[in-house]
Amino acid sequence: MHKYLILFIAALCFSSCVEVPNKFSKLPPGQWRAVLKLDNNPISLTRPMDEVEYKKEFDYKGELPFQFEVVYDSEQEFHINIINGEEKIKVKDIKYGIDRSTAKDTIIIDFPVYDTYIQGIYEDGVIEGNWHVNYKDNYAIPFIAFHGEAHRFSNFGKQAEVDLSGNWDVKFEAGTDDEYPAIGEFVQNGNQISGTFLTETGDYRFLDGIVYNNKAFLSCFDGSHAFLFEAKQLEDKSLVGSFRSGKHYTSNWIATKSEDAMLTNAFNLTKVENAKPDLDFSFVNTEGKQVSLKDAAYTDKVKLVMIMGTWCPNCRDEMNFLKEYFKANPNDQVEMIAIGFERYKSEEKCIEVLKKYKEKMEVDFEVLYGGYASKSLATEKFTMLDKIISWPTLLFVDKEDKIRKIHTGFNGPATSKFAGFKKEFEEIIKELSNE
Repeated sequence: MHKYLILFIAALCFSSCVEVPNKFSKLPPGQWRAVLKLDNNPISLTRPMDEVEYKKEFDYKGELPFQFEVVYDSEQEFHINIINGEEKIKVKDIKYGIDRSTAKDTIIIDFPVYDTYIQGIYEDGVIEGNWHVNYKDNYAIPFIAFHGEAHRFSNFGKQAEVDLSGNWDVKFEAGTDDEYPAIGEFVQNGNQISGTFLTETGDYRFLDGIVYNNKAFLSCFDGSHAFLFEAKQLEDKSLVGSFRSGKHYTSNWIATKSEDAMLTNAFNLTKVENAKPDLDFSFVNTEGKQVSLKDAAYTDKVKLVMIMGTWCPNCRDEMNFLKEYFKANPNDQVEMIAIGFERYKSEEKCIEVLKKYKEKMEVDFEVLYGGYASKSLATEKFTMLDKIISWPTLLFVDKEDKIRKIHTGFNGPATSKFAGFKKEFEEIIKELSNE
């Protein structure tokens, strides 16, 4: 009896001396499920939480779900990983604190590369607010997120009656003047489906979703684009579907299974107007200095000229590829230049956005301001090209300033075409460097 009493007292002393550490000081860590409400009006941040009614079961029309996780780097600091299939996008630009106007915990998740942000009120495991796009007037999409929910879409207990794995020959805006081809690449495992759509101007990035009965739902959110796809398989095994991008753009699409589906080669879409003309341009950089291709820094060098926009995820994928490639394969015979076409009317604001982009993306070469984000305007600035139809467009320029290759668009790491592009890219660089 005496022995048990001693053990009890020792245990009491130990428990009274040990403090259970606070595992988080702001948002709860772990999995979150978020929804962008494409069909709703923006939510007022001052609306009391107890007035909000949440759907228990979505029909997914206008409801774009995505997942993220909160990860603490220290007791006070955390970051967020946005999850789209195999992709995790690390977001570090986060502010958290009490908003004096609402007296509630408020979070701002900033995507400075894309010039967008999420602002919301946090209370009892729920964040409610809006996703804002700065370069669009009065553009906000209602946002809500729930802690502890790890799924993206719910299957409502229903099984998948179809298997959509494989390649699909797709037509968006079928039967209209705006029709354009695409390839759907999907992998399905039970109810779960992932994949993407490749087009001739780029891919729709990492899509993730669910299949139940004969329907499929896929989504992606990366801070720039908000994509929602719905599909239904018909009796003839073809697919009919809808595509939503943000709160305004909607499109229809049809698809048939085809492992042989093909798109026009990205090196054959944009052409030089005249026989091997010299490339020449002069644009202002992020420090306000005029930079020309004729500057001494580019003399007798191979040049890669990337026509892009900071707001464009495919451009970011290509930029990441170029940075990583030359980090792993230094080549003093090659110089990079990026020329940004931006979505503000103000040149000063556009240069500010490009400067922030260069800093956040850790770009160590010139980023120039080309003008407003208009393909027709960009074509006017590059008169030696027949047209510019895509962001990005990559020009391979030899040591004599002649355009040797043009790669239109970018099908990135979410696609099966990425490995082939990398191989072809390496061969072109090697050839031009050795001339």
